[in-house]
Amino acid sequence: MTDTSPSLLPTAAPIRRGARSVGRILLGFSGVAALALAWDLAIRFGGRTLLPSPAQVAAAIFELTRQGFLVRHVVASLFRVTWGFLLAVLLGVPLGIWLGWNRRARAAAAPLLELLRPISPLAWIPIAILWLGVGDASAIFIIFLGALFPITLAAMNAVAKVPEIYFNAGRNFGLTRTDLVRRVIYPATVPQLLVGLRLALGIAWLVVVAAEMIAVNSGLGFLIIDARNAGNRYDLVVAGMVLIGTIGLALDAAIRRLERSRAVRWGFAAPASPAPRRPRLAPAR
Repeated sequence: MTDTSPSLLPTAAPIRRGARSVGRILLGFSGVAALALAWDLAIRFGGRTLLPSPAQVAAAIFELTRQGFLVRHVVASLFRVTWGFLLAVLLGVPLGIWLGWNRRARAAAAPLLELLRPISPLAWIPIAILWLGVGDASAIFIIFLGALFPITLAAMNAVAKVPEIYFNAGRNFGLTRTDLVRRVIYPATVPQLLVGLRLALGIAWLVVVAAEMIAVNSGLGFLIIDARNAGNRYDLVVAGMVLIGTIGLALDAAIRRLERSRAVRWGFAAPASPAPRRPRLAPAR
């Protein structure tokens, strides 16, 4: 007779979840492995040696690590992205909430935001250098502009989509404006706001690489342009590209982890699970 005691059944679910997680990780790495294999085969049989092989790129990353340049450039890029992104959040979220809550202000400011939003942050580089000089301040300013408009628009649209009945219910319970923001607007807008933050962080990481090619003398963008100019070190160029993609993936994963937290998980659609099977009843005798 098979033992199906209840004490043994709960251990099956964590094992299945762990197996699915490992399977997803391996599936993701399979695409990277296939790209690396195709890249290596193209270098071996393509007849051109201008593009370095994966082994040469790995050796270049090891060289940067051994000489201490890797940490220096990565920390410099993350420093600028962190400050530019945080400044955009500190200004864009309150501004977007206020515009989303105030219809007249939203009607007046929306055309201006839509006018400024399509302008590439890189177009501000000459003005940033003129105002702030060459250095971290100009790069942070460019990153700030690149992240500000997506965050502001995400917050504004999230508040504008909150049903009016929620505000009326809060006022009927005697909530002040501060309490309405904390207990009504914040829970209702955080899921959509996180999506805006995720997009803005990706834009900030893209912008910092371009800004570092012009306005500063450190960072991954500077590493790429310096390696190109100082002896055509294309192994270092591609190594910088690989590092940019890896760090960007890690930053995106950090934001996605926030989306899976209990406080905001309800705001994201989950895949529908199949309905549980009904137990079959034995025929009556």
